[in-house]
Amino acid sequence: MMQHLMYLLGHFGYFGIIIALMGGIIGLPIPDEVLLTYIGYLVFKDQLSYIATLVSAVTGAIGGISISYLLGIKLGLPFLRRYGPKFHFTEKKINKTKLLFLKYGPFLLFIGYFIPGVRHVTAYLAGINGLSYKKFAVYAYTGAIVWCFTFITLGTKLGKEWKKVEFFLAKYSIYVIILVVVLSLIITYAYRKKYKNNEKVV
Repeated sequence: MMQHLMYLLGHFGYFGIIIALMGGIIGLPIPDEVLLTYIGYLVFKDQLSYIATLVSAVTGAIGGISISYLLGIKLGLPFLRRYGPKFHFTEKKINKTKLLFLKYGPFLLFIGYFIPGVRHVTAYLAGINGLSYKKFAVYAYTGAIVWCFTFITLGTKLGKEWKKVEFFLAKYSIYVIILVVVLSLIITYAYRKKYKNNEKVV
């Protein structure tokens, strides 16, 4: 799969990044984190611009998750259950993500990017559950920015050792998820507190 992705990036550059990330988020079997880290490695080699790469990756992620959200609104859960297995959306993954979504709500759209097998389903469920586009966009698009920034930057820092990301993901992914959750809760709490204070002032 990575060979095909390298070919795509080599021939289509930044547009290839957008297409690859869109496909990965929608549900194609693309190793998204490894791809983002590899893109960061290309930035390290001065083959790509960091800003243009980040913008392209975020555009692809936002595009993919928005399509998933719209499909959830238009086609509902029966479509996901019927055709999901073709994109590796098993009944087990769907039910697991559904329980997480019921527990954490739209916040799962943010942290879901960092949980393999979950980020691909959260947007569908957001659409199926009738989550407003405004709330969906706030959580999903912010998550896309943080996710892309994290792994592209990691690729630039690892340089020639970029392939080690698979080892790090296998060993330390749970700690990354916990860190992201804690930071997100702090940011969300601070935002809500500021919003309430502004309401009082008005």
